[in-house]
Amino acid sequence: MMHSVRNTLLGAGLALTLPAAAGAQTTLTLESAMARARTDTPGARAMDASVGEAAARVDQARAGYLPRVDVSESVQRGNQPVFVFSSLLSQRRFTAANFDVDRLNEPAPVTNVRSALSARQRVFDAGATRLTVRAAELQRDLTAVTQAQGAQDRAFDAARAFVRVLQLEAVDRASGAAVAAAESDLERTRRRRDVGLVTDADVLAMEVHQADVQQRQIAVSGDLAVARMELAEAAGLPLDQPVVLARPAMSASPSDAAALTRDAIEARPERQEAALQGRVAENGRRLAQAAFWPRVGVEAVWEFNGSSWASQRSGWIAGATVELNIFNGFADRGRINEARQAESRAAAQRQQVERRIEVEIRGAIARVNAARAREAAGRAALMQARESQRIVRDRYEAGLATVTDVLRASEAVFDADARSTSAEMDVILETVALSRAAGRL
Repeated sequence: MMHSVRNTLLGAGLALTLPAAAGAQTTLTLESAMARARTDTPGARAMDASVGEAAARVDQARAGYLPRVDVSESVQRGNQPVFVFSSLLSQRRFTAANFDVDRLNEPAPVTNVRSALSARQRVFDAGATRLTVRAAELQRDLTAVTQAQGAQDRAFDAARAFVRVLQLEAVDRASGAAVAAAESDLERTRRRRDVGLVTDADVLAMEVHQADVQQRQIAVSGDLAVARMELAEAAGLPLDQPVVLARPAMSASPSDAAALTRDAIEARPERQEAALQGRVAENGRRLAQAAFWPRVGVEAVWEFNGSSWASQRSGWIAGATVELNIFNGFADRGRINEARQAESRAAAQRQQVERRIEVEIRGAIARVNAARAREAAGRAALMQARESQRIVRDRYEAGLATVTDVLRASEAVFDADARSTSAEMDVILETVALSRAAGRL
């Protein structure tokens, strides 16, 4: 019965690992995974398009510097008195007979075909157009900063997925070693039972232990298959493409938090965003103040009117307009106050961001150092657990230890291996997190 269960579990484990072994494999480093996440994913392409949209809005704002030229064609027919009167005048067909009161009140229907070319140009607007362009440029820069921050987030997600796969691969190897050790212990126990040194209870305990470690290996294999797909998604790779991960080298532990903080304040997108928000608020205040200044514009229209296109007569009109806002219910003053409050808020947020960056840098350094200490302790604990397992096996072979001691030693090795691997992966991930906090990701 135990052999049947074991064969079933092994078959399930093989089924989970077969997709990962199919096809050509690609070697993936931590750096290349993060680089792909920054540029070769749907999220990256979406952010590129957002920056393009913001740049297009700058072009729209710059249109305010140029004149607006329109061409229009219209055909109208009716007997509305004012329409008939003005149409006849525009067509230059008005005669003295049209002053007849009856014809003025009850005119015959008239058709007016109008073609017009109009041009408008703003001459002075107290810098409103320039400030509008500047606002669009600042929004474009903010979008670019958001893109950079999103790229860092995607790179960190890829690094986390990369480390997750590395960790599960290590656990999978440890599970395989545990299965091999359990099979060896089971065979040893059966030989000792056959010569009468132990009972069937010891054999059954070993068989249960072997089935347990096989179940663990199958569960880890399933988690590993899922983690590989998540890494492929984060790095913009085909979900079914097998990859071989290159373990990254351990970098030196940083110590100069002040230098890292200075660099981070200059490089972090959040700091750049806070500075840009301050400029946006300042630009908004200036734009609100421009509402108190007059606006001057010129316009000209050259038009053709007639009862048909063939009979059109030309005419033109040109002029200038001056607009001055005398009173607007204090709305303009309210907008200025709003912009001033936005400036104060942006300045406070900038200080807050700089303090948060320093906290993140110092915290990241502490976590890297702690992870390195855990990794060193984990390696030592694993070596001790393996040595203890060797001693217990020898004592069991000599009849000085029980099967419970053997099982306990095997569990200790597996747990120590898992903790050592977890600490080693934490060192890698916390180092990446430190690079992110320093604005270097």
